[in-house]
Amino acid sequence: MEQLSAQARWERHTQRPLLALAVAFALAYAVPIVDTSAGHSLTAACTMVEWLVWAAFAVDYLMRLALAPRRKEFVRRHWLDLCAVVLPILQPLRLLRLVSTLMLVGRRARMAPQIRLTTYVVGAVVGLLMFGSLAVLSVERESPHGNIRTLGDAVWWSFTTMTTVGYGDHAPTTGLGRMIAVGLMLSGIALLGVVTANIAAWFISRFEKDDVEERRQTEAIASLTEEVRLLRAEVARLAGERERQRH
Repeated sequence: MEQLSAQARWERHTQRPLLALAVAFALAYAVPIVDTSAGHSLTAACTMVEWLVWAAFAVDYLMRLALAPRRKEFVRRHWLDLCAVVLPILQPLRLLRLVSTLMLVGRRARMAPQIRLTTYVVGAVVGLLMFGSLAVLSVERESPHGNIRTLGDAVWWSFTTMTTVGYGDHAPTTGLGRMIAVGLMLSGIALLGVVTANIAAWFISRFEKDDVEERRQTEAIASLTEEVRLLRAEVARLAGERERQRH
């Protein structure tokens, strides 16, 4: 029990610092892509920030693993976290580091009980839209046959891709860009399913509450009707007794 409480305390105390680090990662990832005139020193500093943020989330995973009472079960239940920690080490690709950090942020956010599903979905949509736009812009801007040249083009493409509209006016031409497109498509479908299920669950819960309230009122009316019937019978009995006493 002490290990469980220690793990819960660690997760509660590190939630806000990790969120701040996630914001720092977003800025460090976006600056070299948006600012094409960024020098080598600024780009190197942003890359260092990205690696430090990833390292912080990796340390967070290792600490939660160390504090877990059943470590094998923890690894089995959080295997995606483990993949997100290991992949950038095996292949120091910038896009892979982005994906792994997003996975760690998302998995960590799900563990926070105070974060509601709606807030999580909205944050996931905004994050995927932003990072998807930056990622596809970084790989498509220099492509000789690419048609995603500006941040506006990238945001528009990401929005139409996530909503599965796909107008076709902008499309990736590189293999890496198409991999990003597949990820956005699947993420958009998954988030749409979560939103639809959440709305359906809300309506079902409302209907169930209405049914419970209606049943409660029906039972109350039936009980009151029965009490009135018994009261009338008692009044009739007393009236009959008084009538017999008179005679």
